[in-house]
Amino acid sequence: MVKQYLKHSKEILSSKSAKFKFNERRGLGRIYLFGCQNRYDLNEGFPLLTTKRVGFKTISHELIWFLSGETNIKYLADNNVHIWDDDTFNHNLEGMVKESIFPEVFTKYSEEWLAAREKYVKMIKEDSEFAARWGDLGPVYGSQWLHWPKFSPITLEINGERKEYYVKDPNGINQIESVIQGMKKDVASARHMVNAWNPQEISDMALPPCHTLFQLNSDGKQLDLQLYQRACDMFLGVPFNIASYSLLTTILAKELGLKVGEFVHTFGDVHFYCGAGERAKWYRDNFDEFKHRIRNTNTPEDYQSFLEELNNELPPEDKGKEGMDHVTGILEQLARTPKALPTVTIANKPYNELEIGDFRLEGYNPEPAIRRTLAV
Repeated sequence: MVKQYLKHSKEILSSKSAKFKFNERRGLGRIYLFGCQNRYDLNEGFPLLTTKRVGFKTISHELIWFLSGETNIKYLADNNVHIWDDDTFNHNLEGMVKESIFPEVFTKYSEEWLAAREKYVKMIKEDSEFAARWGDLGPVYGSQWLHWPKFSPITLEINGERKEYYVKDPNGINQIESVIQGMKKDVASARHMVNAWNPQEISDMALPPCHTLFQLNSDGKQLDLQLYQRACDMFLGVPFNIASYSLLTTILAKELGLKVGEFVHTFGDVHFYCGAGERAKWYRDNFDEFKHRIRNTNTPEDYQSFLEELNNELPPEDKGKEGMDHVTGILEQLARTPKALPTVTIANKPYNELEIGDFRLEGYNPEPAIRRTLAV
């Protein structure tokens, strides 16, 4: 898995199809490819990256949260999982300003914004009423997985005239339960799908789903899962997504009494962020030469040498956007040697009763973490 991830990373940075674009919404440059696919045999080990440490407990907590149907970050904050802090804070900031909780809608990543976000997360953890009011992300993954909107007809008589109206079912459609029951009835069907992309509710979400759709497949012996991901942060997000959906495959296989098979990861826009300002402009202006240099770099020693040269050439990162150049982070990984994959065991419990202590990771001995900033 790790060698495949590193090979794919090099392809994004060096292939003739690789392109540079500037993301206006985030103010960041990125190098990207459109349309790729990787396959991971889960019988070869659990695909958790070893060329840098990836937080397995964070992955497990988030997946438990998704499978609960929850969209409020209180559970995550209480368990020191902070991957959704920025998006939730942004989503609720304007409303909190209107109620004088914060004085203004600060510029994203400014010192004032960062300080306010830290205060916000502390309030989420310490004040349940505040969290209930201001800790929600809108109808993101958990809501779509377990409560996909369903509207039922009712007939009302108004001023002597009977009319049919539609009302929203508060429970909605539980796609996870539906796909499990569907597989139990007809394991070989090609209709076992779970969708997170709901056009009607996109505008109410803090962030439109990046991992948008997954499909289950089985020959009656093993379970395969294919994910379509529309937007793929290759450095921070993708290793996390690989592990999360491999863990979900393992959970569902256990639920269905099947062996694990493959996790198939299909990518839309898969990219590495290049930072902002002058840092992003450097990559843009030197893109062809950069790709050529990556294409002709092969050994860990060569990558380390190239990284040192690059660090001497690159302009400083913009204040407030430090750590958003992920290219140097992946070069650091390419200069490392992959290690053996770990294994995962899960308690014999229903999927909707799993807790963090029910997951056991063994044999994970990664290289040290490489810190970079999540772009939101």
